[in-house]
Amino acid sequence: MTRSATGSGSARCSPGPDPATPVSRVRAGWSPGYRRPVTTPSSSDLPKCEFAFPGPLRDQLVAAVLSGAKTSTTGLLQDYERDGEPLPVVGDRSVVVDSADRPVAVIEVTGVRVVRLGDVDLDHARDEGEGYDSMAAWRAGHEEYWHGSDYLGWLGDPGFRVDDDTLAVVERFRVVPGVPG
Repeated sequence: MTRSATGSGSARCSPGPDPATPVSRVRAGWSPGYRRPVTTPSSSDLPKCEFAFPGPLRDQLVAAVLSGAKTSTTGLLQDYERDGEPLPVVGDRSVVVDSADRPVAVIEVTGVRVVRLGDVDLDHARDEGEGYDSMAAWRAGHEEYWHGSDYLGWLGDPGFRVDDDTLAVVERFRVVPGVPG
């Protein structure tokens, strides 16, 4: 992946298309049991994980990952579909990079669900590490990102808006100790 276009607190960390995960199965709530093998602890062999676009928000999110405050993230299913990227699966590892594209940590996916935005829960929102104490605050922060000029410019659809039925990929992860970014 070369650029993240996911919401406030979000990241997409995938190496490329995986025909084993059809979008139709994802929409039905099916979760693949396939785990990509990690053959080496070297972070240079892992896909890049970019939280938001480069800048202050990304740096804030990276700091939250490094402090342990951020253990979840949310992206839009349409972004994976648009880029032909597979959804993350439990066990996937990726290298978190900062705004200067420097590797700072390796994370491992511990859970993935596809849900309606209206069904994202407060525990997930809190675990994004951005200080959300209500779903209204979480939703407002994410809508600000997804309706903002950076995201809409990347998407190429200035009229795009999310609603309760927009499908989101909610992901949980952990920092892999002892594996340098």
